[in-house]
Amino acid sequence: MTSKKIIQKCRKIKLIISDVDGVLTDGGMYYSKTGEVMKKFNAKDGMGVELLRKKIKIVLMTKERSQIVLKRAKKIKVDQVYTGIKNKELLLPKICVKYKISKNEIAYIGDDVNDFNIMKQIGLSAVPSDGNEKIKNISDYVCKTKGGDGAFRELVDLILSNYDFNRSMKQKRE
Repeated sequence: MTSKKIIQKCRKIKLIISDVDGVLTDGGMYYSKTGEVMKKFNAKDGMGVELLRKKIKIVLMTKERSQIVLKRAKKIKVDQVYTGIKNKELLLPKICVKYKISKNEIAYIGDDVNDFNIMKQIGLSAVPSDGNEKIKNISDYVCKTKGGDGAFRELVDLILSNYDFNRSMKQKRE
């Protein structure tokens, strides 16, 4: 059962930011002697992006600098990708200006302590079921699924099941 507080937060969301490793992947990083060679992404999360695309903007944000992440982002057609970001919360003002939204209209899903500061500043926070305990303790929503197993899609489904379609129709008319 979803709480009234989470439902109200879901209705305000205009943009989702997702961490990559540990959310869109299982956190595994595969290396060869030439560097990073593989990450496993879940098709359910890709479908989640597709379901959102016309209603809500999607941003990926990771501290890693990864060509694999850039290729995945291009394939699933997210709106923006930020790589090599250590202090993710410092990008919030830029994102708010770019997309003409406030912080409380942003959802964020992350899994570890480097997500803590940004998660404390946005409207709706979520964590995969296998996320860090400190992050679980501050999250509005703890997913039933693990990172890389569809946790992003679970958040998408939560938001869309509580989405304010009347607001969406008003925005289209304006």
